[in-house]
Amino acid sequence: MTEQQILRPFTLPAVPQRPADGHKGTFGKILVIGGSNGMSGAVSLASVAALRAGSGLVTAVVPRAIQSIVASYEPCVMTVGLRDDTESGLSEVSEETILSLIEGRDAIAVGPGLGKVSAASRLVESLLRLAKCPLVVDADGLNLAAEAHLFSRERQCPCVITPHAGEFARLTRRSIADVEKHREEIAQEFAESHSLVVALKGPGTIVTDGIRMFRNTTGNSGMGTGGSGDVLTGIVVSLLGQQLPAFEATALAVHAHGLAGDVAAEQFTERGMIASDLLKCLPEAWRRLEKARLPA
Repeated sequence: MTEQQILRPFTLPAVPQRPADGHKGTFGKILVIGGSNGMSGAVSLASVAALRAGSGLVTAVVPRAIQSIVASYEPCVMTVGLRDDTESGLSEVSEETILSLIEGRDAIAVGPGLGKVSAASRLVESLLRLAKCPLVVDADGLNLAAEAHLFSRERQCPCVITPHAGEFARLTRRSIADVEKHREEIAQEFAESHSLVVALKGPGTIVTDGIRMFRNTTGNSGMGTGGSGDVLTGIVVSLLGQQLPAFEATALAVHAHGLAGDVAAEQFTERGMIASDLLKCLPEAWRRLEKARLPA
C-alpha cells in the first residue's frame, strides 16, 4: 500500500435520488436481524433508521419473545418471529428458513442485540455464506464472527462491518489501546486482507475498503450513548439497499449519522440527547445534505 493510495482523496457521493415514479420496491427491501430478551431496542432503532434513511420496506427478524415489542415500536416496520427459548434465547434456525428470509432482499443487517448463544453464531455464519446481496455485520454479529473467524471464509456478498474499538480489538486480536493508537493502519489492513469495508467508529470515524479511506468530521460527544451504533447500522444497510456501492454507502451513512447527531445536539444539547433523537433528526440531516448539492 503506497502513501499515495493511503491518502487518495474521496468525495462523498450525493444522496440517492428518488424518482417521481418510484415505489416501495424501488427504494430497497431491507432485512434487519437481531434482538434478544432485554435487547429489543437495538434492532428497533436499526430498523427505524433504515426507514428514515429512505428504504421502501424494512423487516425486523427477531426472536418471537420480543416480536410484539419490536412491532409496537414503529408500525411501519414489519416483523418476522423466529423460534426461541425464553431462557436461552434464539433457537436453531434452519438453512431453509434463512434462504427464505433473504430471498428478494436488497440488503441485510445482522447483529444489533442478537446475543451470543450458539444458534446466533450459526445464524451469522449461514448469512455470511449464503447471502448474495450486501450484508452489514454489527454488534453481537461482530463478536460472534470474531470467535469463529468468520470473515476469513469465502463470501458471495459485499460486506460492511461497523465495529467500535473494543469489537475491532476482538476481531484483530489486538489490544484496545493498540487499535486506538493505530486506527487507520489497522482498519485499512483488515479491510484489505478480508475484502470488506470497515467503519471503525469513534471520534473521527474511519471508513476504508483497504484502498480508499474516509475520515468523518461530523458528530459530537452526545452520540456516545447506547443505541447510536444501531442507528448507524440502519443507515448503512438502507443506503446499500438503495444500490450505492459498499464503500460509498458506508461513508455517506457515517457522515449523515454524525450530521443527525449535530442536529440533535442543537435541539437537545450533547448532554441531553439520546440515540432515538437521531431518528428524529435524520430528516433534517438529509435536507442539509441535499441542499448542499444544489447548484448555486
